[in-house]
Amino acid sequence: MVDRVFIQLGMVNVRNLVGGRLVDPASGAWLDVIEPATGRPLARVPDSSALDADAAVRCARDAFPAWSLLPAAERARLMNNLAGIVERRLDEFASAESDDTGKPITIARSIDLPRSIANLRHFAGAVLHWSSESHDSDGGGVPGAVRSINYTLRRPRGVAVCISPWNLPLYLLTWKIAPALATGNTVVTKPSEVTPITAHMLAEASIEAGFPPGVLNVIHGAGAGCGAALVEHPDIAAVTFTGSTTVGRWIGRSCGQSLKRVSLELGGKNPFLIFDDAELDGPEGAIATAARAAFSNQGQICLCGSRLLIHAGVYDRVAEGVARAAGALVPGDPRDPETRFGAITSTGHLAKITAAVDRARVLGGRILAGGRVPPPDSLPERCRGGAFHQATVIEGLDPSCEVEQEEIFGPVVTLQRFSDESEALRLANGTAYGLAATVFTRDGTRAHRVSAALDAGIVWVNGWMNRDLRTPFGGVKSSGVGREGGVEALRFFTEPKNVCVRT
Repeated sequence: MVDRVFIQLGMVNVRNLVGGRLVDPASGAWLDVIEPATGRPLARVPDSSALDADAAVRCARDAFPAWSLLPAAERARLMNNLAGIVERRLDEFASAESDDTGKPITIARSIDLPRSIANLRHFAGAVLHWSSESHDSDGGGVPGAVRSINYTLRRPRGVAVCISPWNLPLYLLTWKIAPALATGNTVVTKPSEVTPITAHMLAEASIEAGFPPGVLNVIHGAGAGCGAALVEHPDIAAVTFTGSTTVGRWIGRSCGQSLKRVSLELGGKNPFLIFDDAELDGPEGAIATAARAAFSNQGQICLCGSRLLIHAGVYDRVAEGVARAAGALVPGDPRDPETRFGAITSTGHLAKITAAVDRARVLGGRILAGGRVPPPDSLPERCRGGAFHQATVIEGLDPSCEVEQEEIFGPVVTLQRFSDESEALRLANGTAYGLAATVFTRDGTRAHRVSAALDAGIVWVNGWMNRDLRTPFGGVKSSGVGREGGVEALRFFTEPKNVCVRT
């Protein structure tokens, strides 16, 4: 019988999935999972050790030969089975995701879960329609070359480690494991220990879906324990990680020393540029979109537009509009379907956000909206022990100060004004990061010119967060290396081999 999780029944025991079985950690050590909206314990999660990591890798290694030789259509069928189970239990998964992260239930139900299902289904289909390359070579005048046919085989790498973050737990977990499994790799995934519940639910759903034992393994615990052991394990062929730049640098060094394939999607300090010819008003205008980009998921998305750069000619109008939008976002109970602005995912992260806002005040920043932890009596009674922060708008900071330069990852947006395109680009590119950027202008030539000049892996023009699973995704500079999504993901998880046949 599948060990199903029902949050409503009380404390949940999250367990590891190793070799097709849900098991307790070898060490017997556990961590508490705290519901961010209430501050109360929600679950226990294994604090797995290197022993647990090694057991999972060995199971994945043993399962790899048969899984890699399984027809792609059969792998796709199992992935679609898994997607169907998640879809059938969508409300249960959404409730767990909301309780675990503090995000509004309406957002979890309408965005996080549909996108998680889409990830599984997209890559199940993509691997069936992925073409290989061939080259009909006539020698081309190269000395010694003869006529031949070259064709490229792409084979799965082996055991892949997928490490996902706490802000979009199921969405980003499926984003990583789907292409790895589709291309014939076996997987050991480590979700964040802060938000582990839907990963556990996906693990037990994979048993129900019929995945062979060892193909998908889920290990829970702290990064310094089982996470580091997975990255350093000699039987791992590839590592994909989404998280902080500090941890990403360590993973990059470790994988470089052992020559593992690595993909790192790291932090961002994303600019949102509004030119004076932009469409400002309306639900899809620059003001409303800038507010969504700043405060969606309480600002806890790596793609949030946390630096708002505004042409001087429209600065006052935009600043007033974004501040008004921030003031309308009232923190509420994530379980309430009417709530649109929920909790910060942990008290530790809330402390980081409040410290950044306090530092902005010291540096002379002017708070146009928010700037505080809401008083407990302003919150629903159930949530008065939870981790909440108001949507915050700050202006007047020096662009080179730490608040403008360092990722806050919360509901905080800073405002800067610019006078021309060159100044806008200087401000936009003036951080160590380069993940995403947004440009609002009606001038198509300018949109192309500015997009090409921005240090960013993805640029949105006159919109934000329009994602197509076929497109490459990733950052430059301190925002990471490598790309995920579409063919880039399929390439990452496979090793190319050229075969040259003399004709």
